[in-house]
Amino acid sequence: MLHRMNLEGAWSLQLDEQKHGLQLPFEDSITLPNTTSHANKGKKNTEVKIGSLTDEYAFEGYAWFAREVEVPEELQDKPCFLFLERTRVTTVWVDGEEMGTQNSLNTPHVYDLTGTLSEGKHTITIRVDNTNYPTKGGHMTSEDTQTNWNGITGRVELQFYSQDYLENIQTYTDPVKKTVHITAHLNGRWDAAQLHISACSSNTDIKHTVKEQTFQLSSNNVSVTYEMGEEAQLWSDLKPNLYELKVELKAVSGEVLDSHNVLIGLREFRADGDKFTINGNKTFLRGKHDGLIFPLTGYAPTDVEEWLRIMTISKSYGINHYRFHTCCPPEAAFIAADMLGIYMEPELPFWGTITDETHEQHNQAEQDYLIREGYAMLREFGNHPSFVMMSLGNELWGSKERLNDILKQYKAYDSRHLYTEGSNNFQFVPVILEEDDFYCGVRFSKERLFRGSYAMCDAPLGHVQTDFPGTMKDYDEQIWPSAKLDDGDKESGNQSIQIQYGTEMRTVQAETAEEQLIPRIPVISHEIGQYATYPNFKEIEKYTGPLKAKNFEVFRTRLEAKGLGHLAEAYFENSGKLAVACYKEELEAAFRTKKLAGFQLLDLQDFSGQGTALVGVLDAFMDSKGLVTPEEWRTFCSDAVLLARFDRYNYEAGESFEADIQLSYYRTDSLNGKTLKWELINNEDVLVEGEMEVSVGQDLNYINIGSIHTQLPSVTSMTQVVLKLSIAGTDIYKNYDLWIYPVHQELDWTGTHLFRELNDQAKELLERGEDILLLPDPASLTHSIEGTYSTDFWCYPMFRSISESMNKPTPVGTMGLYIDNKHPVFESFPTETHSTYPWWSIVMNSRSIVLDDTVPKLQPIVQTIDNFERNHKLSLLFEARVLNGRVVVGTFDDKEIAHTPEGKQFLNSILQYVKSDDYHPQIQLQYDELARLL
Repeated sequence: MLHRMNLEGAWSLQLDEQKHGLQLPFEDSITLPNTTSHANKGKKNTEVKIGSLTDEYAFEGYAWFAREVEVPEELQDKPCFLFLERTRVTTVWVDGEEMGTQNSLNTPHVYDLTGTLSEGKHTITIRVDNTNYPTKGGHMTSEDTQTNWNGITGRVELQFYSQDYLENIQTYTDPVKKTVHITAHLNGRWDAAQLHISACSSNTDIKHTVKEQTFQLSSNNVSVTYEMGEEAQLWSDLKPNLYELKVELKAVSGEVLDSHNVLIGLREFRADGDKFTINGNKTFLRGKHDGLIFPLTGYAPTDVEEWLRIMTISKSYGINHYRFHTCCPPEAAFIAADMLGIYMEPELPFWGTITDETHEQHNQAEQDYLIREGYAMLREFGNHPSFVMMSLGNELWGSKERLNDILKQYKAYDSRHLYTEGSNNFQFVPVILEEDDFYCGVRFSKERLFRGSYAMCDAPLGHVQTDFPGTMKDYDEQIWPSAKLDDGDKESGNQSIQIQYGTEMRTVQAETAEEQLIPRIPVISHEIGQYATYPNFKEIEKYTGPLKAKNFEVFRTRLEAKGLGHLAEAYFENSGKLAVACYKEELEAAFRTKKLAGFQLLDLQDFSGQGTALVGVLDAFMDSKGLVTPEEWRTFCSDAVLLARFDRYNYEAGESFEADIQLSYYRTDSLNGKTLKWELINNEDVLVEGEMEVSVGQDLNYINIGSIHTQLPSVTSMTQVVLKLSIAGTDIYKNYDLWIYPVHQELDWTGTHLFRELNDQAKELLERGEDILLLPDPASLTHSIEGTYSTDFWCYPMFRSISESMNKPTPVGTMGLYIDNKHPVFESFPTETHSTYPWWSIVMNSRSIVLDDTVPKLQPIVQTIDNFERNHKLSLLFEARVLNGRVVVGTFDDKEIAHTPEGKQFLNSILQYVKSDDYHPQIQLQYDELARLL
């Protein structure tokens, strides 16, 4: 390129919502790059979005931009291109003459203006349309993520070239031969020029300058191989060594005709059996979903610094992989990923059905557009070493043959990447296509699940939601069954099934699989997690751009209307602590699975739309919520994760504790000869400890270190201990909380008036000033919510609506416990304020009673946190003065939980309390009101 004329800055602006056409004169101006919304242009939007953020200046229609440019004499006859890095559907005019229309959502729009810009002043007019898309565009245009903005958000420039110049430079690295093969097209005379290539390392510990090489050209199709030398350093997530490749086109006289700098990395990312490899070494993908959520602007940044900031945060939480949901980020994201060592998977902007010509609703124009988008993404970003994978879309249906054919075309066009048919395609009846390089999904049949949580409409639910807690779960048997499984859910032939489709329901035709699906390629678990937290209303003030959290304001008003506004912060913190624990189990189950190649979280950060899904330990700004530190998160999300495998968290005194200690390990440093230390600690006291030598066997990535066999102490009170694991001389460690309970022969109910329902006898006792303990059968409580331990999946309003439209059970929708842990009822059952594993059997054998219409001052001792749509005041345990007596009401199945050490201890603590001098309920409740609750 001879000259780059930067056109960033002031442009004239005219908004044309009705698409009438440009009306002169222009009435406004804007600074580009920008969006009309971010610049606060147009009418202010008074709408309040509940399921997403509200764009206060949302605009859909034509936006007209115009600017005068002056071309100097020395550039007037040169090839010239208008470069618009990131925009919507554009049409360009020069001095009133139309230059064409382009519609790529993912790649730059480049207009050939050669011959139109003579010396002097010219007016460039650009019309941007954010309505007339060839496809819906997935998260590229969704109000749920980056919004359907209008504008130009990246570089805006005129690019002038000499008469001889290179285009479409593509690089193909070979880390074994230490070479890079370069292809390009030469516009101009090939016999009058030479190609000069040099390279210098960047982002490396050791500086390496590669000798310049000169290549004679034999045609306009350039194809040369550049030797990097044995000293060349390789690129990976562990060591992201980069090179800046300088490609110069020179005349025989030595004059530089054209010059390009290309960032490359020597790497080979491959599928090898059930794992991915990077340069021959196995790697495990620790991914996050990304929908281009940027609340301050409403659009994805195009500067490297911002992407470095947010990706560095992700790396601090152990992430080495990004899957972009139905979108592709700007080049700055790939550059940042190159520098940091992150494996990138962009996706075509599509969430729907890929049909063939036999389908009555086949849309060939849309399909052609999507295929072109894929080719454009490969050409534009394919040189980046971080670009290792590509997906055809999200949760696709339709023609398997057509999807396979598209994959085949892409693989023939560009072999640098691995390809998949899509993310979680064909949902309940998945298939692996012949051309799939890897598989991304959540199940291999209705019962063969390899994710820890699911929506109710996608039941069965996952083990984090339903199974007795321990650390034994992995998905190896689900991924690669040792015997043929009978799912019991197959029907012959084709069938119509209902599926979740975005925020709605859709009926599709599904072909029943005839054979059990056994993957022979790497498997990635799709969108794992989705554990919701209650909103943090303090975030509202952070929305200083065009997007406002009016949904948060509505949720806050709803909570306050229920008289619970003072509990907002407690709801946020305690639901969040439970969500972290759920994520820990979810992630560890993935690391325990030998046959899994990686996972993609949904998400490390909150998702702003689709009902408002606050599923992150980071907020939408990528700021910490204060729920877990990066260091602690990395103990269960890293390239080295210690795993203690034991069957439960709760034990009686004197029981044997057994745990197998394993290590998921994807580093290159050998651990042979290292020592693992284990300790059981109560506060600062070491109860028992031991050491094991780390000996690496044949499986370098899944190391069985040894086993712990020890007798737990004979405690006389409920005791929390921590199992601490650490490998000396490394940063590898892990902590697990365990609970030990004293042995109770039987519960002492003497002196306690126990009732299962309110009856005349109970009323008589209360009138006489006696106390009763009311433990009704949870199944009898009509005005109550089912007990469930795990926090809500994604967000209640979205999946309630989907379940209702599918005539399926609605989600429970609760978000864990908020416990008044200073209350004397817990004298013998010490607890945190949030849900912990001593509560699992209690909660799972309970229903929470709705106290909405009771006196505001009646606050449960153990409160179940409801979601932000219902905001019920829910009680698992409360007390009150009734008539002349006192009552404690528990809505759990005491007979069932008495079979567990934790349940027995809980009941014992309640019995001790109601017999103690500390029994002083503060709130008076009318007898009729109590009766109505039950």
